[in-house]
Amino acid sequence: MSEQTEKKELPACPVETTLTLIGDKWKVLILRDLLPGTKRFGELKKSIGNVSQKVLTAQLRDMEKSGLVNRKVYPEVPPHVEYSLTELGRSLQPILDALRDWGEEYKAKNA
Repeated sequence: MSEQTEKKELPACPVETTLTLIGDKWKVLILRDLLPGTKRFGELKKSIGNVSQKVLTAQLRDMEKSGLVNRKVYPEVPPHVEYSLTELGRSLQPILDALRDWGEEYKAKNA
């Protein structure tokens, strides 16, 4: 774990550990939308869709504490905040790729 990652008791099962970090619907979509690169809060909210500002903020904060997301604040008025994936967050790309591939295969077979 990185120094930024909040130290907490993690499950013994590695699958459960992964699901603890990214198992929420919004977290997976945040990861998906940050993989191509940095986004501002409004861009992220628009790209994800039907998520409230409160929930998106909470999910981003949790992912930042877990070391998956970087938050950069620019000293401007109005505030300019950008989000990007950390190296740890980027390491989840193969998992997201596998989820996408499985979803495409499922849709092709069941359409």
